[in-house]
Amino acid sequence: MSFIAPPALRPGDRVAVVAPAGPFERAVFERGLAVLASRYTPAFEPSLFERHRYLAGDDASRQAQLQRALDDDTVRAVFAARGGYGVMRLLPALRWGTPRHLVGFSDVTALHLAAQAQGWRSLHAPVLTQLGSQSPEVAARLFACLEGEGVAPLQGRRTVVPGVATGPLLGGNLSVLTCLLGTPFLPSLRGAVLLLEDVGERPYRLDRMWTQLRLAGQLEGLAGVVFGDFTGCEEQGATWSSAEVLDELAFALGVPCAAGFPIGHGAVNQPVQLGAQVTLDATAKTLTVHA
Repeated sequence: MSFIAPPALRPGDRVAVVAPAGPFERAVFERGLAVLASRYTPAFEPSLFERHRYLAGDDASRQAQLQRALDDDTVRAVFAARGGYGVMRLLPALRWGTPRHLVGFSDVTALHLAAQAQGWRSLHAPVLTQLGSQSPEVAARLFACLEGEGVAPLQGRRTVVPGVATGPLLGGNLSVLTCLLGTPFLPSLRGAVLLLEDVGERPYRLDRMWTQLRLAGQLEGLAGVVFGDFTGCEEQGATWSSAEVLDELAFALGVPCAAGFPIGHGAVNQPVQLGAQVTLDATAKTLTVHA
């Protein structure tokens, strides 16, 4: 299982900002845009700021905006303004052409998985509305990933199942990934190191989604599991935690697993290349992404 890496960026390259999911606050977006503009030349359409209920414009507008970015040969990368919800609605009509960097997380997981189903790599990283609140170290790692430079291994907080696993890193947001079961937009996870993170999902829901993946056969043949942040996922008043629930499920699966990586909806969201070969040393709690 191998995935095509888009061409590396250079400082000053033209990049597109799109809103394929939810609407966003302009001030928060502008802070993230300033970080992006410190390295590249961002471009976006006026329709970026549209609103339609819980979406950043209707499907036709968001679809056209994303498709034009993917079709534009002068665009070297496509950044999502925000997650939320809405990417899944665009996937059936999406036309894939020349691989380029797709950057985002959360609901953008749907776009990442569809890209991996096409054989592309993509970048699980802050959206624009999160980027402005991230540290300079996160921005530096983001630029390094886009420009084809090596990055330091990420450190997790705990070992769940010891051992070492290698394979392509796939996954992202657990709830979005689960919603793509039974669709043509979910790539095979066999042989992969599966990355999972989420926000606002109570422990029983995390259990239910994991169990759905298991019953669908998607956890068979996994090389390993990486748990990022599960933010706001605690049961009020419970004597047990979401981490205990997830650890128990991963322990039963039996493949190398480490948890507590700074990836997802937490205060720090470190970029990682989806589709890239990685080594998970669950015993040492490290995740190394290879070129």
